[in-house]
Amino acid sequence: MSGAARIGIGYDIHPLVKGRPLMLGGVRVESGAGLDGHSDADVLLHAICDAILGALGLGDLGEHFPCTPEYKNISSTILLERVAAMMDEKGYRLVNLDCIIHAEEPRLAPYRERMIEVIAGCLGAQPGEVSVKATRGEGLGPIGEKKGIAATAVVLVGKK
Repeated sequence: MSGAARIGIGYDIHPLVKGRPLMLGGVRVESGAGLDGHSDADVLLHAICDAILGALGLGDLGEHFPCTPEYKNISSTILLERVAAMMDEKGYRLVNLDCIIHAEEPRLAPYRERMIEVIAGCLGAQPGEVSVKATRGEGLGPIGEKKGIAATAVVLVGKK
């Protein structure tokens, strides 16, 4: 792997369903619906994993953690910790991470700081190296129509 610094981009989207907890950034968010998926469906952590894997040239989340019984309902914090270990094995560390959660509701501001703490902890990073923002769909598309939640992440990793 060449270069002292590498950039990766990640994106994930899952539909909202009744009867599941809503997990975002490794934090349980109070909501009337959660995200549907094979794991806990934490779109934010999935986007972060994909961004890191992309920066390292290691493919995507589904390649490393397929929809098999082993990963059924697994906490995405475990997946992020495993991706962090891959980053460490390749000789890289997080320089900074910038994320956006795309959700019409619920209001996410009360959870933002805890999400940053959890993400930084999983990555062995400082909270100041992690940014989490939220935006609404303003009534447009599946996000605005409250059918799903998505997340986008951009990561910069550098040689240790």
